[in-house]
Amino acid sequence: MTQQTSDIASLVRVIVEPLVEDKEAVSVSSMEAEDGALIVEIRVNPEDVGKVIGRQGRVIKSIRVLARAAYGSDGRDVEVELIED
Repeated sequence: MTQQTSDIASLVRVIVEPLVEDKEAVSVSSMEAEDGALIVEIRVNPEDVGKVIGRQGRVIKSIRVLARAAYGSDGRDVEVELIED
């Protein structure tokens, strides 16, 4: 994992943790796809999923925009996914 990849995962974690009640359950992982895109996966307590999604998906959309702005400045794609267990 490159430094920039781990920085984006850290950025997403810093955004998500204040939104949820169970901060211990927050897990953010990132990996690079074969095509060079970055995939960031967020896992939270099932009770906190709605807080991360937000009304009409506004919060998760904002997280995606910030991650793309931080990582995609040189033309690379980034996908932020909320994984519901």
